[in-house]
Amino acid sequence: MSLRLLLPEEGVSDLLHAWPTEPRVYERGKTALDEVITADFLKDYLFTGCAPAEEIAVVKSPNPSLNRGAFITGGRTDAAKLRQLHDSGHTIRLGNLQRVVPYMARVSRHIQEETGYSNYVHAFLTPPGNQGLRHHWDQQMAVIVQTAGVKRWPLWRPPVEAPMREFNESFRVWKDDYIPVWEAAGPDMEIDLEPGQSLLLPRGWVHNPHVLDSDEPSVHLTFAIRERTSLWLAEKLVAGAIEEDRFRRVIRPGELEGAELGRQLLGTRDALVQYLAGLDVTRVALEVRQAARTEREYTT
Repeated sequence: MSLRLLLPEEGVSDLLHAWPTEPRVYERGKTALDEVITADFLKDYLFTGCAPAEEIAVVKSPNPSLNRGAFITGGRTDAAKLRQLHDSGHTIRLGNLQRVVPYMARVSRHIQEETGYSNYVHAFLTPPGNQGLRHHWDQQMAVIVQTAGVKRWPLWRPPVEAPMREFNESFRVWKDDYIPVWEAAGPDMEIDLEPGQSLLLPRGWVHNPHVLDSDEPSVHLTFAIRERTSLWLAEKLVAGAIEEDRFRRVIRPGELEGAELGRQLLGTRDALVQYLAGLDVTRVALEVRQAARTEREYTT
């Protein structure tokens, strides 16, 4: 039932059955998530120095994220430094709550059991009149859960098609004229996200969230839900090939150039087609379903 902590019934249905490609806002109301992961809980965790430094990022637009040395002393999170940075207008991102907060570990696991998608959760604490990250897009569907304050989300349509993993990742394909063009045209959509609301933000949509015009701090949780794709299925289909001797045969250095390389590629392709044609898809389907429910991505 964890998705229902983030979304009302309509939103859960949309996520499970429609997988929207346009942003949508839902009235979530107040759930157990709001009762447990409060702004006070997050501030207490951060500003007592308990949060692991490797899961913290500190940023204030238009500058890049600070080096961790800015808030670490003796290899550990320095609570006083972190609070001072926040008080001076820096957004604090506490990453991967599913790794460091038991309640969120359970929520994340249940979401994966419901969807078959691995996921992670970041918390963002932005002081009033400020902005953390600027324009960018993400590689996966996000559910933005606003828990305190009102955050403005200017949104632009995806400039690239179906970003995934490193492919079409924003910083890898960034163009210098992106921001001037977006700002000149204005956002395709603008949302003021309030507590009790959730924003479904599909991958690739450019966002530039801020509280520049607000005198209240903002706290939101981002649940990043990693879509499964046909490439993921293809990887699962070929995973068992390692059990066959022909796919473990050494390709000698001399076979990795010229005409011989072409022959090796053709031979491997033909062997792979033969292997795939002989698969028991019913058996593989059971293995894939189990992997979908339990397999963590390397960054999860």
